Amino acid sequence: MVLSQKLHDAFKGTVERITGPRTVSAFKEKGVLSVTEFVVAGDNLVSKCPTWSWESGEPSKRKPYLPPEKQFLITRNVPCLRRAASVEEEYEAAGGEVLLDGEDNDGWLATHGKPKDNKHDEDDDLPSMEILEISQKNPIRSIPSYFGGEEEEDIPDMAEYDEPDNLIETDPATLQSTYLVAEEPDEDNILRTRTYDVSITYDKYYQTPRVWLTGYDESKMLLQPELVLEDVSQDHAHKTVTIEDHPHLPGKHASVHPCRHGAVMKKIIDVLMSRGVEPEVDKYLFLFLKFVASVIPTIEYDYTMDFDVGSSSNR
Repeated sequence: MVLSQKLHDAFKGTVERITGPRTVSAFKEKGVLSVTEFVVAGDNLVSKCPTWSWESGEPSKRKPYLPPEKQFLITRNVPCLRRAASVEEEYEAAGGEVLLDGEDNDGWLATHGKPKDNKHDEDDDLPSMEILEISQKNPIRSIPSYFGGEEEEDIPDMAEYDEPDNLIETDPATLQSTYLVAEEPDEDNILRTRTYDVSITYDKYYQTPRVWLTGYDESKMLLQPELVLEDVSQDHAHKTVTIEDHPHLPGKHASVHPCRHGAVMKKIIDVLMSRGVEPEVDKYLFLFLKFVASVIPTIEYDYTMDFDVGSSSNR
């Protein structure tokens, strides 16, 4: 496995060096992006989701076919409250379907985990298109955060404490000559969580975006890449998620391998077009991040916004 990966990396590197980047659009035909389209889609992601930003990276590692200031995209300090295995247990307990949208049945379902009677084939890496319901009337909705809000408790009216009857001059607290010292809260009551920096690069060989994960433990110490796999769907760990050198950042990083990205995006685009929606290339990364969520279901990167994926071709 390691040897075959090294051989593939060497072949891929050679091809990238002797071939130029894609300049002709094949967005609808193949689900891939030209360099210009990647930059356009990245600009739209940064505009709509300010937690994402462009990075220039180290000058020595910059790709000449990308603008110097737009080498890769990144969002930092993304929470990851629990391990992927716990989500998969819920998935199995629910009979293989976990509705992530939280509202109607036309949302996305979790695609990690497979019914036991399923056969494995070359499409195992693809999210099921049967669970993908997209239309102009029902645009893609966000997958809600795991953070749960609680209603505010009633706040007492402070005006009532202005009444003379409510003042107690002999209250020991008012007569105390020393200050009370606040104590640190019990650490057992503090929710500690892993966090991630999630970056997106352009893969010249596969002509698609590629996601990279840099994890930090509950003490904000760097996670070993192997531990990052605990936060990856077990259907994808060691299969579509690999440990490799980041093209711009130092060290080994976990990465969602892009070998099937074009095929997945092509299927999604076909579904959209079959329903009368004309996909727009500047929305590509929103769709891309939606299906990547099936690989890293508990890493809550910021795509929590409603958006239209394209224009109606029937207009």
